[in-house]
This record gives sequence, C-alpha cells and structure tokens, in this order.
Amino acid sequence: MTQKNLKNLKSIKLVITDVDGVLTDGGMYYSETGKIFKKFNTKDGMGVEILHNLGIKTIFLTRENSKIAKLRAKKVNADSCYVNIKNKSSILKKICREFHVKPENIGYIGDDLNDLEIMKQVGFTASPIDSNKAIRKLSDLKCKTKGGNGVFREFADFIIDNINKKTSTKY
Repeated sequence: MTQKNLKNLKSIKLVITDVDGVLTDGGMYYSETGKIFKKFNTKDGMGVEILHNLGIKTIFLTRENSKIAKLRAKKVNADSCYVNIKNKSSILKKICREFHVKPENIGYIGDDLNDLEIMKQVGFTASPIDSNKAIRKLSDLKCKTKGGNGVFREFADFIIDNINKKTSTKY
C-alpha cells in the first residue's frame, strides 16, 4: 500500500458498499412462489454502526432494483441506499454534492466489473477475497473475507484501525 493510499484512507468521510457479492454472498434464493431472499451478515451491520459512531457515513449502492437492499440499509441505519444504478460511476458527483465530500474522501468496497469505474475515482478501495480478478488487482485493500461473510466489517475495522481519530473499544 502506498503513502498516497494511506493518506486517502485517513481522510475517509464516507464509505460506499456494493450489495450483492459484498454484503451478500451474491446468491439469490427463490421460493416456489417467486419470492427472492438474500442473506446478510450481522457483523456488517455492526460495521456500519461503528463507522457512524466515528462520523463516517455509509451508502449502499447496487445495480439491482432491490427492495431487500433498501430494507437492509434502513435496518442498519445506512445514510442512503441507491438501487437500480447500472453505471455506478455516474452517481458519484451526486453523492459528493449530497454528502459534501470529494471523491478522495470516499472509501469503496466492490466485487465485480460493474464496480471498476467508480473504484478508479475514489480515495480508497477494497474487495472481498472472492472478487473478480480485475477488481482484486485494483483494490488498495485485498480483504481476506468472502462476500456475505463479514467483509464489510473487515473493511470498516481496517479504516478504524488506520485513521487519525481517537477511537475507543466502546464504539
């Protein structure tokens, strides 16, 4: 990791996370009646809470038109949830305006090719261990956890451990 990347990490004010493949294992479970289910990891929800307690906002961003992602974002008190975003980098300017941040103040965790362009534009990036190889190569932090198994929490803990803020074990 370069000094530039660490500097960017220390200036993170906002974290954006992909949903499918990061907050979930990427699987889509269907019932006989066509209902869709997704499994989320409680550890990731705590990661959102810990970041909030340190003044770092969190956004969910997915290309899926997913009511489930919106429900999960609301449950864990994410600051926003954008669904049905086919070109994720196209919404970056709007997010920066809305949350009063610059791209270099944003951390992003993604797992697949539709995350590539936005990851090139933000200050610090991460990916689950089971990500697409191009995403893995681009990532500043190559996480050891698979998507859906607490990888967002691993990213949150890494940010917490490396920023210049007073942290306590109380979170």
